[in-house]
Amino acid sequence: MSKDNSANTSSIVSKVWAFCQTLRDDGVGYGDYLEQLTYLLFLKMADEYSKPPHNREMPIPAEYAWETLTTKSGTELESHYNIMLRELAKEKGILGQIFVKSQNKIQDPAKLYKLVALINAENWILMGVKDKGDIYEGLLEKNAEDTKSGAGQYFTPRPLIKAMVECLRPEPLKTIADPACGTGGFFLAAYDWIVDNRDLDKEAKQFLKYETFFGNEIVAGTRRLALMNLFLHNIGDIDSDNFISPNDSLITDSGTRYDYILANPPFGKKSSMTFTNQDGEQEKEDLTYNRQDFWVTTSNKQLNFVQHIRAQCH
Repeated sequence: MSKDNSANTSSIVSKVWAFCQTLRDDGVGYGDYLEQLTYLLFLKMADEYSKPPHNREMPIPAEYAWETLTTKSGTELESHYNIMLRELAKEKGILGQIFVKSQNKIQDPAKLYKLVALINAENWILMGVKDKGDIYEGLLEKNAEDTKSGAGQYFTPRPLIKAMVECLRPEPLKTIADPACGTGGFFLAAYDWIVDNRDLDKEAKQFLKYETFFGNEIVAGTRRLALMNLFLHNIGDIDSDNFISPNDSLITDSGTRYDYILANPPFGKKSSMTFTNQDGEQEKEDLTYNRQDFWVTTSNKQLNFVQHIRAQCH
C-alpha cells in the first residue's frame, strides 16, 4: 500500500473510531458499534455495486436499499432501520447471514443519522480492495484492544498470523480451514500472501475467491464480523454461499478434508455448556466430545482441537 493510501486508511479508521467514542458514552460497546457498522457498510457497498459502472443486480429489496436510510431522520429513521434489520435477516446467501438476529443497539436517532452520513460520505467500492479491507481490519483491531469487551479472544495478533502464513507458504488451488476462525484473520493473511507471492491464472483466482477458505465460528456476532471481513477483502460474493459455519467444529467429523489448517484454537482447558437447572439457576457442565476419530475422549478443549485439526488434514 502506498503512503497516501495508508494515511487515508488511517484517517478513516480514526474518524469512524472517534465517532465510536461518542456512542460509547451512550452505553453502546465497541463490539455492538462494529456490528451496526457492518450492517450499514454492507448496504452502502451493495448500493454502489448496483450503480454504474458495475450495474449488478443486488438481492436487497428496494424498500430496504441504502438510499431509504439517507432520506430519513429522527424516529422515522430509527423505526425504518429496526424493520430493515428484521426483514433482511430473512434473505438468502451472505445477506441473510450478516443480518441474522440483528438488532439496533443505537438508541439515539441523531447518532444513527450521523453514522449513516459518515458511511455515505465515502465511496467504498472505489477504494482498493486492500484499502477498504484494511479500514475494517483497523476497526477490528481497535475493538480487540478494548480488554473490557473480551473481544481480544477472537482476534489473534496480525503479526503472529502473518508469521505463521509465511512459514506455511500456501500454494494456490489448495483449501485452507480454520475450525475456530474468529474474525477471519488467518484467511485474510493467507489470501494476501498467495496473491503477492504466487502467479495466479484465471482458474486459480476463481478458486482463491470462492473455494479456498472454510471455517467455523460459534459466536454469532464474531461470525458476522468475519463474513463482512471476507466480503471486504474480495473473498466470496454478495449472493454466494458463505464459508463460515455457525456450528461447533468439535461436535462431529464433517468428512471434509483440507490441504492446510491455520488456527489459533480457543484457550481454556475445559469445554463446557451453560444450562438452567430446575431452580432457574445457571449451571455449567463439562462438555466431552465422544468422537470415534479422536484418540482420547476428554473435556480438555485444547487437546480436542488438536485432535480435530489432525483429523481434518489430508
